[in-house]
Amino acid sequence: MVSAGDLIPHGLGQIDVGGLYGSRDGKLALVEVNGFLLAGLRALSPRPAAQVWPLAAVTVAEALRAHPATEHDPLTGAALTLVHLTCAALWTGGLPYALRTLGAWRGDPAGAALLGRYARVALVLLAAITATGVCSSLRRMPAATILGQLTTTAYGRTLSAKVVLVAVVALLALWARIRLRRAPDPLTASAPARGEVIALGAVVAVSGLLTALPLPIRWT
Repeated sequence: MVSAGDLIPHGLGQIDVGGLYGSRDGKLALVEVNGFLLAGLRALSPRPAAQVWPLAAVTVAEALRAHPATEHDPLTGAALTLVHLTCAALWTGGLPYALRTLGAWRGDPAGAALLGRYARVALVLLAAITATGVCSSLRRMPAATILGQLTTTAYGRTLSAKVVLVAVVALLALWARIRLRRAPDPLTASAPARGEVIALGAVVAVSGLLTALPLPIRWT
């Protein structure tokens, strides 16, 4: 879309890859693409943890891309998005990793401790995601207009769907936490945790759609 002038390309002729170097959005898009490629290569290396650095560059580039220089106070918006994306990545990626580790340990008592530690971290991540998400929404849809825009604009309706999905994720996380503390077998908490993974996938998909929709309020 960036290489086609922020339009959806309908043919290869509309894509100007070389033109990406001529714009701020194009350069940031190149950073993101190269960051993902480098992270993929490092994931296959003997030190896969090194992929954190190119992925961090992707997150920073996306935060800057989402807040153009013409926006009112773009650095504040970029900082909010950076924290939001980082916490979302840790939450969305950490849970499948924890569940995969539980499967590998096959009933080891340490599995319940691992899930418990993840649950405590996830609570902090949820708080940070909620706070930065609310602040970002209020910056784009001032409080006096937000209720109307949530139902009358495509951006607002998609944002409403994301809020509902995040609420579902939070309920599943709470259910898993209750099982972890009170169930005779704490590892039964993995069932709602797997549902949480599915719901988080839906949140990521809706978030991707949200970034492609025009903002209801454009700062001047």
